Amino acid sequence: MKPPVPMLEVSREELQSLLEHARSGLSDAEYQQLQAALDTLVYLTQLVEDKSTTIARLRQILFGATTEKTSNVVQKPAANRTTAAVLEDGKAAATEPAGQPEPAPSPGHGRNGADSYTGARKIKIEHGSLQSGNRCPGCQKGKLYALATPGVLIRVVGQAPLAATVYELEKLRCNLCGEVYTAAAPDGVGTEKYDASAASMIALLKYGTGLPFHRLERLQGSMEIPLPAATQWEIVAETAQWLEPIYQELIQQAAQGEVLHNDDTTMKILALMGESRPREPADEESEEEAEAERTGIFTSGIVSTRAGQRIALFFTGRRHAGENLATVLARRAQELGPPIQMCDGLARNLPQEFQVVVSNCIAHGRRKFVEVAAKFPEECRYVLETLGAVYKHDAFCREQGMSPAERLAYHQGQSAPLMKALENWFAEQFAEHQVEPNSGLGQAITYMTKRWEKLTLFLRQAGAPLDNNLCERALKKAILHRKNALFYKTQNGAHVGDLFMSLIHTCQFCGANPFLYLTELQEHSEDVARSPQQWLPWNYLETLQRGA
Repeated sequence: MKPPVPMLEVSREELQSLLEHARSGLSDAEYQQLQAALDTLVYLTQLVEDKSTTIARLRQILFGATTEKTSNVVQKPAANRTTAAVLEDGKAAATEPAGQPEPAPSPGHGRNGADSYTGARKIKIEHGSLQSGNRCPGCQKGKLYALATPGVLIRVVGQAPLAATVYELEKLRCNLCGEVYTAAAPDGVGTEKYDASAASMIALLKYGTGLPFHRLERLQGSMEIPLPAATQWEIVAETAQWLEPIYQELIQQAAQGEVLHNDDTTMKILALMGESRPREPADEESEEEAEAERTGIFTSGIVSTRAGQRIALFFTGRRHAGENLATVLARRAQELGPPIQMCDGLARNLPQEFQVVVSNCIAHGRRKFVEVAAKFPEECRYVLETLGAVYKHDAFCREQGMSPAERLAYHQGQSAPLMKALENWFAEQFAEHQVEPNSGLGQAITYMTKRWEKLTLFLRQAGAPLDNNLCERALKKAILHRKNALFYKTQNGAHVGDLFMSLIHTCQFCGANPFLYLTELQEHSEDVARSPQQWLPWNYLETLQRGA
């Protein structure tokens, strides 16, 4: 056994002093390399001292993040390589869906055509010297006629996120009576300093793209159009009060959904830091457990799908995703049956007071095998390829525009045999003692077998999704805000963020322009308050056309 390496404690200042002492004998390039190595050593030491840093996280920092694609997780076997018969049988079952067309190559070469600039201002330019019906100046015989497709020139210019216009109104004073006459402002300018579009842009930058108030303040200052962070908050907080009816209507519409996805992520609210509130006791909890206090703060994401429409909702506070989902379901019409709920296996994601048809996320189960693929490559390859075939079947259903009933029938014909073979393979691993239950592979298999009925709901009920990726992607908006702004100051600030994130992400789901949508809601705030169901992201344009 080797003797332990003696510990030598050296401060950052001492290392820097040694580096400067050796600088005379080093070139500039060598000095920079040694300086980078020193900085890396200090950074890694700080990471190791942090108890929350795992080996996997450290490996990711050093060597970069990897994707979870099967081709990157496990290598393809060589042509002359053989595996166990059960694996070969399983791979034979995981074939391509019958009748699927070959994927078409990606069109284009990355450039955006004129049709992509739907939000650009369009200006029609007539010919300066010619018009339709004139004699051709070239041949002097034919007549000119207008082409259906005009020539297109795209001009992209830079500007501040929030532009300002200074109107200098001329003033005239009478030299006898002293009366002052001021020129009238142009039509449509109004008297407010910040119009509706300013509030929409601030909210979109802050809650849609993760740009904190203080960064926007610096950007606007460098463009010589000052916009203090405190002013930005006052604008969005006031605007949120006008938009509260449409946020409540989104909750009402989401409660009637056919499938509801939910999950949560951690968040910080400074006003709640250090405080706690008693948890509501669950049925199986003892009185001692019920007295425990909850200190966590979360942002719950809920995505509801109904008749092809998707609604994203965000709730930030001490409540878990299941409790927030129960708040939404409290508005559900009684004549509707229980919806399908897609979530991971955590019990806190379930609404205790309401009946739902629970479906668990296959992607979470798949990730368990990705994590141990390096140690069990052959076994994990079979599982990943089988699940990959199931996902290809689901993608084919989307490409063909199948109805939920048609999708169910297709999965029952194509995916059910694959999942049955996978279930039998799981059982054989333990029955034949091929896998140790406490090993990484054994735990991954146990995770899926314990939730098998919920993981395979898509084979028994129409409309049941395969995974919870829809909600996971929605929560990235809250995570982006957390990474850039770090926290909310108060519970009210968190509610304002939830409101704008819900409106913005729902717009992105239905293909609406969130900037124009937020602006129209403010300009028609009275109509929105009277009938918010007519001002949803997917039907507000029709409402505007009817009003026009």
